[in-house]
Amino acid sequence: MSTPITVLIGSPGAGKSTVGRALAERLGAALLDTDDEIEARAGKPVSDIFVEDGEEAFRALERAVVAEALSGWPGVVAVGGGAVVNRETRADLARRHVVYLQVDFDDAARRVGLNQARPLLAGNPRARLKSLLEERLPIYEELATATVSTSGLHPEEVVDAIVALLPERDGGRA
Repeated sequence: MSTPITVLIGSPGAGKSTVGRALAERLGAALLDTDDEIEARAGKPVSDIFVEDGEEAFRALERAVVAEALSGWPGVVAVGGGAVVNRETRADLARRHVVYLQVDFDDAARRVGLNQARPLLAGNPRARLKSLLEERLPIYEELATATVSTSGLHPEEVVDAIVALLPERDGGRA
């Protein structure tokens, strides 16, 4: 069974989806954005899953999607920022090439803005984002086989950095 070329992790606003698309295109591979897959399976946006079904239901669906992606997706996987809090997901990620897309708070806040479609940032988005960054930073750093900053960079610059860090695959560059 195939495994991902690389897995992107990071906080909201780090650029996982944007960089994931550009990286997959550069590698001639497919992208699986786990939040997009969750929405497709649920038939509704992540924010609606949180409101209508609750965070526990979202996390269960997220766990299933991430586990499937990590065990069989042959391209690039962009994992939702909170998936790493699950112990089983962390164990699965420990056996993969994981790139932590690091972003400074100001850049993350600017990218996220006051987007209320991000359920965990509802209320006071800046304060909640700062709290999430602080809570998850040690997990992101622990799981990362490589760290690439996205702050102040164009997605193609981030892709250049990731490609340079990819392990060799099948006798050639990934």
